[in-house]
Amino acid sequence: MKPVEIAKGIYSVGAIDWNIRDFHGYSTERGSSYNSYLIVDEKTVLIDAVKKGFEDQLIGHVSQIIDPQKIDIMISNHTEMDHSGGLPRIMHAIGEQKPLFCSKMGVKNLSAHFTQQWNYHGVENGETLNIGSRTLTFLETRMLHWPDSMFTYCKEDQILFSSDAFGQHYAGLETFDDVVGHTIMAHAKKYFANILMLYASKVLKLVEQVQAANLQIKTICPDHGVIWRKDPGKIIDAYVKWSRQIPEKKAIVVYDTMWRSTEKMADAIADGIFQEGVPARPIHIRSSHRSEIMTEVLDAAAIVVGSPTLNNCMFPTVSDVLTYMKGLKPQNKIGAAFGSYGWSGESVKLVQAELEAMKFQIIEPAVRIQYVPNDEGLASCIAFGRQIGQAVNRKMMNDE
Repeated sequence: MKPVEIAKGIYSVGAIDWNIRDFHGYSTERGSSYNSYLIVDEKTVLIDAVKKGFEDQLIGHVSQIIDPQKIDIMISNHTEMDHSGGLPRIMHAIGEQKPLFCSKMGVKNLSAHFTQQWNYHGVENGETLNIGSRTLTFLETRMLHWPDSMFTYCKEDQILFSSDAFGQHYAGLETFDDVVGHTIMAHAKKYFANILMLYASKVLKLVEQVQAANLQIKTICPDHGVIWRKDPGKIIDAYVKWSRQIPEKKAIVVYDTMWRSTEKMADAIADGIFQEGVPARPIHIRSSHRSEIMTEVLDAAAIVVGSPTLNNCMFPTVSDVLTYMKGLKPQNKIGAAFGSYGWSGESVKLVQAELEAMKFQIIEPAVRIQYVPNDEGLASCIAFGRQIGQAVNRKMMNDE
């Protein structure tokens, strides 16, 4: 990979991680990238470092353009280690006492991560930095998705260096959105669902902040994945839609099963939902990664969760998915619980309690079936599904 010129004197110089398959519990089947950007002006600026172990790629790309020691300023938009892990080596390469610009919380967090006494410059929200023919503006974006997060905006080129916002875990030699095509939106959706859904209200406030500042955005350069140059408004509009959590007309039936009894119930419930004209998809947990399930949760109107009872508890994989889901705080959902059991049957009650804790609109009564569902039991599952489908239809009418 060679450095790619984004605009005159502005280059993408980051690293590709082809082989990563798990990003703190998020499946990255297409790998990822750690994007870094070089601006060559009267003062030369490097925006964001890379994950530890990928410094050679970054330094090699920079060296094809300029001697790294000629970099005047380092900017760190975000402290998380996939972007700051390489900082010690990068700072050593460019000069330990070169100014390191970050948010005020970034100063605190970087100091907690590293023992080096770097030349920190903690910036205020809206502060500007003149580097010659360009002016950089720093925009604080606290909790998108860390307390130290910020954006850097280049007014003259209308480029937003957006840190972890608008990114995707995607490894590819295609630098730009128009080269990859529309398929990149699926990766962007998964990224939002698993990293930024929790901060949806803050995303909406950020968009309002950008609009109020009248920022003209021609290009968005995130720290993961492709650069948005063809239509940056497309990903901004998608973030607004996802942040509002207005569901689509669909339901997912998420379950695990021991001896296929809960699976038979899941299929029957999905059938009942579909009979009401609502698309429904059964999802077997051990055949699907939790992050893929959350991507479906993002725009589903109904989340139906099924579990067998094991040792007086819900099945461990179901507990895992619900814990992960609860942490991301999906909003505006219909919830329902079901499951099979042998002799005690606590799982359904426990699943429903988790859905209630997420403030879902609960469909009651939940369905429990002992041992293997017979024709009567399956008919009750279909009827339960139809009840859920009817609730989805009412919800869609009310949300219009």
